[in-house]
Amino acid sequence: MTIQRRPRPQWRKRAAALAAGGLVLYLVAATAASPTAASAWEAVSRRGDVALRLLQSQLAGGWNASGLPVEAALVIGQSPVLRSNQDAVRNLLRTEEDDDSGLPEEPAEDAVLPGEPAPPAAPVTEEPAETELPLVFADNGVTARTLVPSTPSGYVVTGDVYIDNRTDQELDAGIFDETFAAALSEEEGPQVLIVHTHGSEAYTMPPGQEYEPSGDCRTTDCNYNVVRVGDELARVLEETGICVLHDPTLHDYPEYSGAYGRSLDAVEKAMAEHPSISIVLDVHRDAISDGDGNPYKVISNVAGLNIAQMSMVIGTDGGGLDHPEWRENLKLAAAVQQKLADSYPTLMRPITVRNSRYNQHVTPGALLVEMGAAGNSLDEALVSARLFGAALAETLKGK
Repeated sequence: MTIQRRPRPQWRKRAAALAAGGLVLYLVAATAASPTAASAWEAVSRRGDVALRLLQSQLAGGWNASGLPVEAALVIGQSPVLRSNQDAVRNLLRTEEDDDSGLPEEPAEDAVLPGEPAPPAAPVTEEPAETELPLVFADNGVTARTLVPSTPSGYVVTGDVYIDNRTDQELDAGIFDETFAAALSEEEGPQVLIVHTHGSEAYTMPPGQEYEPSGDCRTTDCNYNVVRVGDELARVLEETGICVLHDPTLHDYPEYSGAYGRSLDAVEKAMAEHPSISIVLDVHRDAISDGDGNPYKVISNVAGLNIAQMSMVIGTDGGGLDHPEWRENLKLAAAVQQKLADSYPTLMRPITVRNSRYNQHVTPGALLVEMGAAGNSLDEALVSARLFGAALAETLKGK
């Protein structure tokens, strides 16, 4: 018995051809300025969920000799960037579909900065809240760990916020009454100032995305260092209606020593020129290694995506410099961290309180934020910066 296949209607062929042609034109336009496959894929994903889902649908059919779906091979053939990097595109897809690497390793002891005592508790893994983050980026291959306290012992705890007090200052959880002195100015002009005392601090990039270094995990290229993270933070704050002044000056280059003095001069000048500034954010990235000196990155798994854990450092007058209202800076930091903990339980590491002032005496709304660590990738830090900006805006506007 012979079974005859019914011919496919011509209108379906024409519709499929039109759809494929439209997708080809879209991909060519979206990826024309992208130098690598990873950036091309990111360019496509940034254009919107509909386009991303269309591309994913093209990459979900039968496989051909190139290892890509037949439809995808046809589409990729029209884009020079994607055509020259079919293997990279295929690997990106496999990374997204087989995200077993998103599970953090069993963590070891917490990070210890040179000259600092070890935190009082060992960290453990904790499940974060789910959220929508339609992003795809390449893993840089650095060992990942999620660091959270396993016990309140040794910390000052308020709500879901852990505070590591590394000073001789007395600190009681009773001061956290959900109030803080910091407030957005109602004057015309910038309300938030973003600076970078150590602006050349950079990250560990995935293969093919390297930068020209100016030191160990440092670069003067502001497309790759923490200035880029400041750009993203500023963008998010501005989208909420907060006016931002972002100073991209690298105060740690060419000379590292004296960076805080130079950044203080810049902050005081900006605040004198713009009396409307009431919030000052000094954006850094941390540097963390294990007991053997091996660097690792700190991550929080949010909706299947590994993003950089963050931390805040609050200065005091413990070093002898005048800073009588440091507890107000700390109260603001605790309020922002609680806001983030409500949705992302493992995104923030404990707040660290130290003797140094870190220029935070200029306003009760001054914070030093560590966006990930040297082992994290820039992409991981950028996503975290978006979440931090949204939480900061919500905290300040909800006061």
